[in-house]
Amino acid sequence: MTDTAPTTVTSTTVSCDGDAESGGHPRVYVKIDVKTGKAVCPYCSKVFVLDPNAKAAAH
Repeated sequence: MTDTAPTTVTSTTVSCDGDAESGGHPRVYVKIDVKTGKAVCPYCSKVFVLDPNAKAAAH
């Protein structure tokens, strides 16, 4: 599990392949939950947060 701040993104689909600290993992694509504006990587628990200024149709 990562203890870093959430990563702000402008797309509703993001990819994650870990980082040097976690040793990396297979690349996965996660979708931002439209209700919460967040997504969590199932491998490393990195949190992604949708930028509130992102266009609604961003993908």
